[in-house]
Amino acid sequence: MSDERKVQTHHGELTLSEIADALPGTGEVMASVASAWWKCAYAARGGNWDLAAYFARRVRGLQRGLAVTRPKYAGDLAAFEAQQLDPVLRAIDARDRDGFERSFAAATDRANELHVKWAKAYIRWVLPDDPPRDLYLGPVETNLP
Repeated sequence: MSDERKVQTHHGELTLSEIADALPGTGEVMASVASAWWKCAYAARGGNWDLAAYFARRVRGLQRGLAVTRPKYAGDLAAFEAQQLDPVLRAIDARDRDGFERSFAAATDRANELHVKWAKAYIRWVLPDDPPRDLYLGPVETNLP
């Protein structure tokens, strides 16, 4: 019998190791980041700046969570937020399309550099040619189709 401390949940007792093992792994988190990043780009390009901001903040939140569950990445994730995500968010807030495109491209390039740094060179994210089809990405003032 394990001496590891257990935590009471609604469904029974779990050890901290069991809880940690149930958390999403880096791959699952980064798949969510990729989806949000894709939607951020096309929302900004479509003029739906509030939606672009939502997805950029979503990326930030996902990466902050990853820094907690995978502390070896924490330093790079904090630097990425300050040096890459913050300029993207500033461009979105200013509704600056050119600034957004520059900062988005720079952030994407840096993310791919970090994949190489962490021995994941086989992961190279590229913006899909087509926008996502599950959301309206145009300006909020436009009537929905």
